[in-house]
Amino acid sequence: MIQLHTPNASRNQETGRLSFMVSVSPHAVRIRARGGEGGGTDPITGGTFPLVPAPKKALRRSLTVTSAALTALALLSPTALAAPSPSTSPSATPPASMSGVGGARLGKPGTQVDLAGGAPVLPKDLTARSWIVADAESGDVLAAHNAHWELAPASTLKMLFADTLLPKWPKTTKRKVQVSDLAGIGSGSSMVGIKEEETYTVHDLWLGVFLRSGNDAVHVLSAMNDGVEKTVADMNAHAKELQAGDTTVVSPDGYDMPGQVSSAYDLTLFARSGLQKMDFREYASTVRAKFPGETKKDKKGKTSREPFEIQNTNRLLAGDADVEVYPGIAGVKNGYTTNAGNTFTGVAEQGGKVLLVTVMHPAEDKHNEVYKETARLFDWGFRAAGKVRPVGELVRPRSATAASPSAEASGEAGGTGKGGAGTKPVAGAAAGDGAGGAGVAAGIAAGVLALLAGGAFLINRKWPLPDLVRRRTRP
Repeated sequence: MIQLHTPNASRNQETGRLSFMVSVSPHAVRIRARGGEGGGTDPITGGTFPLVPAPKKALRRSLTVTSAALTALALLSPTALAAPSPSTSPSATPPASMSGVGGARLGKPGTQVDLAGGAPVLPKDLTARSWIVADAESGDVLAAHNAHWELAPASTLKMLFADTLLPKWPKTTKRKVQVSDLAGIGSGSSMVGIKEEETYTVHDLWLGVFLRSGNDAVHVLSAMNDGVEKTVADMNAHAKELQAGDTTVVSPDGYDMPGQVSSAYDLTLFARSGLQKMDFREYASTVRAKFPGETKKDKKGKTSREPFEIQNTNRLLAGDADVEVYPGIAGVKNGYTTNAGNTFTGVAEQGGKVLLVTVMHPAEDKHNEVYKETARLFDWGFRAAGKVRPVGELVRPRSATAASPSAEASGEAGGTGKGGAGTKPVAGAAAGDGAGGAGVAAGIAAGVLALLAGGAFLINRKWPLPDLVRRRTRP
């Protein structure tokens, strides 16, 4: 979400609908290694996640040119030129003392890392105010920088929104959008293109949330959950359950609001919790999908409703002019506002290791810098795994208890109540209606052996790998 602090102009618009986007066949599963050209040999030969096709270079160049043109137009608009200062600006320096959840070192300002013999040094060119690298299975924090610094989260907060609400409705549940559903959306919010009086499935709405960071989709789902106020309360309660004490939710979509904060540590907890759910993994790893358009009537009175394509704004998943698809990437969520800067949480698997990386507010003002710094931290993390001593851990939910052998044998939790999340992850499965075959089930290797029942959340600190279809090597 891009949020310029202007009264009338765009305030949190990521990118508009990309009508010029070229479709990529869902059957194309080959991937280029970062920094290389197509046709080379992928050095990553084994893994849990299906491969994601990288867009063509020509397409990426067109995206860059178009984005630059749109940006120039926005900067030239009178309202953008008259943009006031943000209502809440983050401090330039972290607090001297922060939360100690997950370990005392994580509450200290600055970089925390404990290199053992043979461990690679951290990248030198990191500019983010806060970041964290963690093992998604064991919960070990391999390195961190101001991990508990409370900062504006932007649309990465939608991970908590999804983790809170995804279990509530089956994918096939339909909602005819009322005028009141879209009330209160912030000026300039990123939109997927929902129209009043049109009917959408819950599946459509979640595609809008994950791929286009649509605040309109968030508000419709919040209306289904008895309103924004209740949804905010539910999210804050869930954050408390996850021991995400740095987080205060004011707006469910991550739109900049006074007092709304989170941290790299908390965002990583949200991702780790959400990735337990098969639906969450599917949506987070979907590169492109079809979204229902507006119902139109021709001169003869015949109605039609043509879908349009939407693409995931996560550049490590979908690629961009200066960012290659990261090997083994499977989500999770990006965000941007002028107050929050760029924020991103990603999950990737290489060589049997699954890492979570969160990066908040890079100081370097370069195109796609948040993804570049995330990729460098992933690279370091995969090389450093097993060669560094943990500096902390990702804590379990408050209600977590030691999982029994019977719970371990039961497989992962896929959601409770009326939820449509399945009970068994299937790597490579396509998402449901409307995804056009592009909704890849990530089959995240951090699939938890958890049981959500009777208010109990049973989990081992170690999250073993489920029995998934492994990623195919190149022929």
